[in-house]
Amino acid sequence: MKELEIITTSDGSHSLLNTTLNETYHSVHGAIQESAYVFIKNGLDYFIQLHKPQQISILEIGFGTGLNALMTLQSSFQTNISFHYATMEAYPITSETAQLLNYAKVLNFNNASYYFAKLHEGPWERVQPIEKNFFIVKLKSKIQEVDLSPSSFDVIYFDAFAPSKQPDMWEMLVLQKIEAAMKPGAVFVTYCAKGQLKRDLKSLGLTIETLPGPPGKKEMVRAVKK
Repeated sequence: MKELEIITTSDGSHSLLNTTLNETYHSVHGAIQESAYVFIKNGLDYFIQLHKPQQISILEIGFGTGLNALMTLQSSFQTNISFHYATMEAYPITSETAQLLNYAKVLNFNNASYYFAKLHEGPWERVQPIEKNFFIVKLKSKIQEVDLSPSSFDVIYFDAFAPSKQPDMWEMLVLQKIEAAMKPGAVFVTYCAKGQLKRDLKSLGLTIETLPGPPGKKEMVRAVKK
């Protein structure tokens, strides 16, 4: 049983510390800041600006605290795009823990608390409408256990624990599965910039960009499927 502690990161937003792994769910330099920069700006916004889609399919590896999902939902309110969000988490946090996190207060958009609760309290393994243009399916599984349809996702948020803490999540077999599930032109983003990751993604035929990282992190990676 993993032990979780709520911590406050440098931008005032909460994260969780997994005391078993001695690993935080987000950067201690700012949880919201990191998610906004890595996944929203350099993943979601980049794809939208590039392709101007009418609908978008997102795959998140690591639902975690639900922060990426909440911030993606917030972004969806500013578009006419239909969002389809799939996320997996083998070890979900409880709704009680989620209620203690301050994301809704810090983000402070209309009905943020309601939406954050809905993301966490909704059913698993079933598509749930959160808003008229935002649908989510949460899978209580490891990616190794899930069958992903080929060429079905536009944006990948790869937000697993660091390779030093959870090496099985960064193995080539996992990356191959993700690459096969990406549509042509799809975007993969992660906070990690390890050389092995970049070499593995490049070997799968993806175009790799090493971008400046969020505060406290030198670099991050974005990869695009040709």
